[in-house]
Amino acid sequence: MEKIRMTTPLVEMDGDEMTRILWQAIKEKLILPFVDLKSEYYDLGLPYRDETNDQVTVDAANAIKKYGVGVKCATITPNAQRVEEYKLKEMWKSPNGTIRAMLDGTVFRAPVLVKGISPTVSTWKKPITLARHAYGDIYKNTELRADAGSKAELVITAADGTETRALIHDFAKGAGIVQGVHNTDSSIASFAHACFQFALDTKQDLWFSTKDTISKTYDHRFKDIFAEIYASDYKEKFEEAGIEFFYTLIDDAVARVVRSEGGFIWACKNYDGDVMSDMVATAFGSLAMMTSVLVSPDGNYEYEAAHGTVTRHYYRHLEGGETSTNSVATIFAWTGALRKRGELDNLPELTAFADKLEKATIDTIESGTMTKDLVGLSTLENKTAVNSMEFLDAIAARMA
Repeated sequence: MEKIRMTTPLVEMDGDEMTRILWQAIKEKLILPFVDLKSEYYDLGLPYRDETNDQVTVDAANAIKKYGVGVKCATITPNAQRVEEYKLKEMWKSPNGTIRAMLDGTVFRAPVLVKGISPTVSTWKKPITLARHAYGDIYKNTELRADAGSKAELVITAADGTETRALIHDFAKGAGIVQGVHNTDSSIASFAHACFQFALDTKQDLWFSTKDTISKTYDHRFKDIFAEIYASDYKEKFEEAGIEFFYTLIDDAVARVVRSEGGFIWACKNYDGDVMSDMVATAFGSLAMMTSVLVSPDGNYEYEAAHGTVTRHYYRHLEGGETSTNSVATIFAWTGALRKRGELDNLPELTAFADKLEKATIDTIESGTMTKDLVGLSTLENKTAVNSMEFLDAIAARMA
């Protein structure tokens, strides 16, 4: 069979640990036999990020701006233990955080649903899409230790040099810690537009939540910008489409989500979205079945799995042990990027290939062949647990 030809490269970002191994296997078994893959490759594995002083992450983000579509493997965000393990020059920031900040986009995460695996929340009947603001908050924070006897203040210096100061805390009675976070009106507005447009495109209700009763300036600014943009640009469109924009506090939203049947978009600030997307993914079955796409306001797309690098399986692999790692979200990252590349370049055969690979993946699981994490969840009568590579081989057999 003649391979499908691409006209424009997509940006390929390699990653770390077990997902890095699966990344190569997915390409070899499921993509390269069928697609003449054109990609601009960036190694975002932790050793090379350290070698380049994290410049490779910046270069990858700029490449996404150039080509419009990227696909990313899971990567390590180092903590103190990782700094020692990898002998790093410093504790590099999250590559996802860097890319999100540079693209100023919104992350939309949705679960892959398969027959035989029911959500642990019995009322959920439809997918819940998490819309996560992809800029600022603790992901672009500044942190300091405060010694006993010190005083922390928040200082805003105006363009004319005028200072506005507010006491954060007086550490007279003992040491502590201080964290500074920020966001921008323009980024919040881009987040709002992305959410409203995605809701209209998918004909789903949009929920938005913050904690403005406590954070009366920071979180309240999010609430105000969403309300202003909805009223001026989207209210009539939502009414015509028969969908609803709904605001509530984050704690009330959590309670409402658990009681809902799903089928809506839940927009959250950066950290809230990070946490809630994992909760939603796990409740729907497995974090390894959660897709993720970063959409920038100027029409750039970055696809990735919502989970991490599966460190425990990687160490087992290094010891020569067998792993049964679920690669569905990583496969869907590739199919999402290839489909979008096909749409932008008017290559229907490439979008059809992405559809076919996703169907083969779902059909494989629904036929009873799945990784161990799904076996315990599935209610299918005849099911078989296979290892990491056997699962990919079973999908490849359906693609032949």
